[in-house]
Amino acid sequence: MATPPRDLREWIALLEREGELRRISAEVDPDLEITEITDRVVKSGGPALLFENPKSSSHPLLINQFGTERRMCLALGVETLDDAAAKLGDILDMQPPEGLREKVRGLLKLKSLADSRPKTVAKAPCQEVFYEGADVDLGRLPIQRCWPDDPAPFITLPAVITKDPKTGTRNVGMYRMQVIDKSSTFMHWQMHKDGRADLLAAEDGRIPVAVAIGLDPVTAYSASAPLPKHLDELMLAGFLRGEPVELVRCKTVDLEVPANAEIVLEGWVAKDDTGIEGPFGDHTGYYSHAEPFPIFRISAMTMRRDAIYASIVVGKPPAEDAWLGKATERIFLPAVRMTLPEIVDYDLPVAGAFHNCVIVSIRKAFPGHAQKVMHALWGLGMLSLSKSIVVVDEHVDVHDYADVFFRVTANVDPKRDVLITEGPLDHLDHAPGRQFYGGKLGIDATHKLPEEDARPWPEEIVMSEDVKELVTRRWVEYGL
Repeated sequence: MATPPRDLREWIALLEREGELRRISAEVDPDLEITEITDRVVKSGGPALLFENPKSSSHPLLINQFGTERRMCLALGVETLDDAAAKLGDILDMQPPEGLREKVRGLLKLKSLADSRPKTVAKAPCQEVFYEGADVDLGRLPIQRCWPDDPAPFITLPAVITKDPKTGTRNVGMYRMQVIDKSSTFMHWQMHKDGRADLLAAEDGRIPVAVAIGLDPVTAYSASAPLPKHLDELMLAGFLRGEPVELVRCKTVDLEVPANAEIVLEGWVAKDDTGIEGPFGDHTGYYSHAEPFPIFRISAMTMRRDAIYASIVVGKPPAEDAWLGKATERIFLPAVRMTLPEIVDYDLPVAGAFHNCVIVSIRKAFPGHAQKVMHALWGLGMLSLSKSIVVVDEHVDVHDYADVFFRVTANVDPKRDVLITEGPLDHLDHAPGRQFYGGKLGIDATHKLPEEDARPWPEEIVMSEDVKELVTRRWVEYGL
């Protein structure tokens, strides 16, 4: 594994060395034009884009940095996304050591965890330039209006930092921010998000907020990761990076931000200070509805000299966020297995906007095992918002959608194997009649046991290994 980049500028240099970046010197408008360019490049598997001359801004704009599997692996410093998962799984699988070698390995793992904690520094690049009060002006930044019905520009790739007012626990999340004026935005804290929980926990109805833009790729990814509320996203970033994230205290609020960020916004959010945010062209492929959300009042803006603004476009899949989602899918598989060890693998299809479908393979051991896994996933973290779950046997490749569909059509008796239930749904799901709550679908596409009211299950058609080996050996002779 290579060492992941330490900041956005190292990351851009790495992308350029690897032939994964295209610089665009022509003047391009952040209002819709950059979106159309980016959407075409993403869907063709093209490079990251550095717009060096965005219209009406002196700050370059980086986009599509995560837009392919190769770039996502480069970002994390791994050969495959499963390598990052294995690193996390190695910690989760720690057992009481029995011998000296195991004790030494266990101590090294614990040291790796301890070394992942963020550390505070006195001076930071993100505070080289300082604007406060009336000098704050979001118009300096090339913030995109992404889609025609978006009412304003949106900051789309922020790391939003808050603290639980009662416990002091830090939360870092990625929430879109619609620009209202030069010193305020909406904060899109959905019902199930930790930022909203922090605001609701404030006795005086007001919390400090800091927003970091233009981070190293691992820290940017970690802001999007669905961690439980008590776990620090910046510690996850340090663990995946192999070195701690350096933090610096904000100038006007009692929070700390990544020292190597390109741009930082500091300010406050209050419960009773709200407005109508949206609509927004979202990752579901539809515009999310305009709704009331709190307003972020910016007290200061700090940045590096010649700061680079980082952005992302979401919309009809596949978009750049596909590989952020796939990284989460792979990295968190070991954690899912800790709760459900019978799970072999799972897949969150990009076309299903991640929360609309889960395909999971299991080692089936008893009647109703597939239904047990469905209910367990519907009670597990953010997977609880999944709308449909398909369960297949352990030998089925969950990433081979044609094979999965074959099992769904071949192995399912709809009367027996389709489960219709209800529960919480994602805030952005427009399909249910009631927001946040509606129907859920479970499909048991596993082989059926006699106890599951099934006739004797037939054997699958599989060619014998000796004949496959023979044909492989003689393939050239066939002239095919």
